[in-house]
Amino acid sequence: MDAKATWHKGLSFTGSVAGSGFTLPLGADPKVGGLNDGFRPLELLAVGLAGCTGMDVISILEKKRQPVMAFEVRVHADLAEEHPHVFTKVLIEYVVTGKGVEREAVEQAAKLSETNYCSVQAMLRKAAPIESKITIVETGA
Repeated sequence: MDAKATWHKGLSFTGSVAGSGFTLPLGADPKVGGLNDGFRPLELLAVGLAGCTGMDVISILEKKRQPVMAFEVRVHADLAEEHPHVFTKVLIEYVVTGKGVEREAVEQAAKLSETNYCSVQAMLRKAAPIESKITIVETGA
């Protein structure tokens, strides 16, 4: 994997990955001289974790034929107060909405993502403890 960040001005960059060609804005908080014009690099780690485990879990739930109508992965990361502001603890919340979604199926999918599939989770687990929470929202439809 090859990635780069191209500088524009101040603390503003465009990040890109050679393989996919996608780009995204990178920026910094005005408190540290940024223009608030893009993702903070540490935010991308949290988004990457949510996306990685989310793709695993929804794929597994679809294979298990679970009636998922909506799905969201929320990542809350506590940060160290001193520099460098690394993650000190991470909570992943899987919010699954549907009619008759089986909790056990969601638990198994989350566990498989954690132990077998999500490379972002495996990498971040070496830096901070990661916990997970499952919320199932039952719908009438």
